[in-house]
Amino acid sequence: MRRLLTSVVGSLALLVLFVPPLNAATAQRPNIVFFLADDLGWADLACYGSSFHVTPNLDQLTREGMRFSTFYTAGSVCSPTRSSIMTGKYPPRTGVTDWIPGMKGANRKLVQPHPVSQLALEEFSLGEAFKTAGYQTFYTGKWHLGGRGFMPTDQGFDEYVGDDGGEEEEGGGKGAGQAGKLKLRLESTARFTKASLDFLGRRDQAKPFLLYLAYHDVHTPIQPMPGLVEYYQEKARGLSGNTPVQIEHDGQTRMRQDDPAYASMVAAVDQSVAQVRRRLAELGLAENTIVIFTSDNGGLATKNGPGPTCNSPLRAGKGWLYEGGIRVPLMAVWPGQIKPGTRSDAPLISCDFYPTLLDLAGLPLRPEQHLDGVSFAPLLRGGASPVRPTLYWHYPHYHGSTWTPGAAVRDGDWKLIEFYDYGVVELYNLKQDPVEARNVAAVNPDKKRELLDKLHAWQKSVGAIIPDPNPQAAEKASRPKTKRK
Repeated sequence: MRRLLTSVVGSLALLVLFVPPLNAATAQRPNIVFFLADDLGWADLACYGSSFHVTPNLDQLTREGMRFSTFYTAGSVCSPTRSSIMTGKYPPRTGVTDWIPGMKGANRKLVQPHPVSQLALEEFSLGEAFKTAGYQTFYTGKWHLGGRGFMPTDQGFDEYVGDDGGEEEEGGGKGAGQAGKLKLRLESTARFTKASLDFLGRRDQAKPFLLYLAYHDVHTPIQPMPGLVEYYQEKARGLSGNTPVQIEHDGQTRMRQDDPAYASMVAAVDQSVAQVRRRLAELGLAENTIVIFTSDNGGLATKNGPGPTCNSPLRAGKGWLYEGGIRVPLMAVWPGQIKPGTRSDAPLISCDFYPTLLDLAGLPLRPEQHLDGVSFAPLLRGGASPVRPTLYWHYPHYHGSTWTPGAAVRDGDWKLIEFYDYGVVELYNLKQDPVEARNVAAVNPDKKRELLDKLHAWQKSVGAIIPDPNPQAAEKASRPKTKRK
């Protein structure tokens, strides 16, 4: 309580100190439109190599701006990554280490820690940083960082348009049955797009704005989009043989993109981005608007049975700390500031958005808040890549993708994954083996030890909780086995 009161008092002081007058300088700051897809994989876009999905409008972003080949999310599932964008911190610092509310009853060999069920109000969020700088802030779509009392409007956004058009999280409206919720999900991209277009038309023209559009697509349930799915159904009929599948530990990974319903959801996001950008152009806002498009984690490729998409050549998918679960598309456009048709191979992570957007807007950075974020604004403007040799992940939970608790570190070309449940450590050289096919831990013991030490030191520094052994599982394993007669 004392910490919360201190935070509230501090925030009030910041409001007094840092809210600029609505003058010409404030009005000329760039607008920001931030598109966040849900579960869209690194290989789901044509500009990232998909030969099944057709994404002309998202491909256009790569021609008009910069495309990132090695951009990572701080989590392999939604809520941890969303918390990293809002705070500039690695998920263990905020306690949001699993999707909210998490997978219930999943304790097996290990007792997974309980993640917090909301993003703490003490965090000075990305929305608050822009609101106190004189921006009009608008959020529509999936939040997944807490329910009532912890919604976007409690975290610095002036307005929030959610699932039922109001302020209902993941809902479908009061009293809506399962059919109603599914219908709302089917229509969610169109609804959130309309809310964004409406906001642009009625915005306060004296202020710059931050528009944050967070889609539900392409998250399950996978639903065919009428008017879009028919093209892909015909395209799928031209493919030969059954969908190939690869075994991944206890799961199965889809090895070809050929799901028409999933492809139609990708197409719906592609068309939504085009609609919003078209409205920006109609209103004369395109030249002074930064457009960011990314996803919250890799595509759902691996489950007990194969998932709906394929991240190949990257390994596995959502939930996993292999590249397919944490590497996602990122494109950035700002006419006159970001050179068209450029590409960056710099390894960056979603914690970096907070300082980067402040930097691009000409606002002071808040290093006491975005502790783990590094601004890549100079890179976007044609300068050097940020110095960020090491990236970390901590996912100590069981997940429906068949992932079991573990953590990972990338340092230069080397990547190490520690699996707690399996009791194994895997080591890969991503430059030589980008598909993570050859575990070289046994022949590189010094590098394995070095990266393990780095990972463990980082976990200690951010307060990461390591799962404990499950005494019930140990007791069951120790019981003598009897032969069935």
